[in-house]
Amino acid sequence: METMVRPSNGFLSALSADDYELIRPYLRTIDLPHEALLVETGETLKRAYFPHRGVISLVVKLAKGEHVQVAMIGRDSLLGTLSTMGDACALNTAIVLVPGVASVMDLDRLRGAADQSSTLRTLLTRHGLAVYAQVQQTAGCNAAHPVESRLSRCLLHTHDLSGDFRLLLTQEAMAQMIGARRNSVSLVANTLQQANFIHYSRGHIQILNLDGLRQTACECYATVKAQYDRLLGPR
Repeated sequence: METMVRPSNGFLSALSADDYELIRPYLRTIDLPHEALLVETGETLKRAYFPHRGVISLVVKLAKGEHVQVAMIGRDSLLGTLSTMGDACALNTAIVLVPGVASVMDLDRLRGAADQSSTLRTLLTRHGLAVYAQVQQTAGCNAAHPVESRLSRCLLHTHDLSGDFRLLLTQEAMAQMIGARRNSVSLVANTLQQANFIHYSRGHIQILNLDGLRQTACECYATVKAQYDRLLGPR
């Protein structure tokens, strides 16, 4: 395994030279296979993940078997930010939604580096707040907005995080993303396809019209994006 070039992950590229050097010796690169389980709810998270490509889905599993996505982590951030500052017990399940590549390091090493640097701790906090903003907005969106708007929001966000117009997303995965039933997802995906916003076939989605999806999405897409820009933009 090789260490990847730093700028391809937003968190790593935002580090100062000194802060990056604190963690650089412990970074290694791994593949993120499709649907790989990174941690289960209640387990101890042992590694921090910095995606360069691909998307990690944070999922809440309910007692009756339903799985609902509450946030996504992609090339702009990392999985494990809050665990460096408190309890490493996972509050949700993390699954690879879109396959890719990530840098990883032991969480204890990242926690140790944060103990040495106030600027690294501050950046971890800001990334944690950005993910929290996404979780909060997702909860409100899934409770109040139409399925079509929610799916458009999630497709746009997945594109932003992965950097890819071609996505491997089953109906089950999309249902988890928006907290809806699979038959509702099938109907809405067909509507978006008829509008030539996407092409969808057997779990393969090609985004054809980003502007069309933006017009269909609810305000939650722009709200989350604005929060990320505010918290993680150039300082």
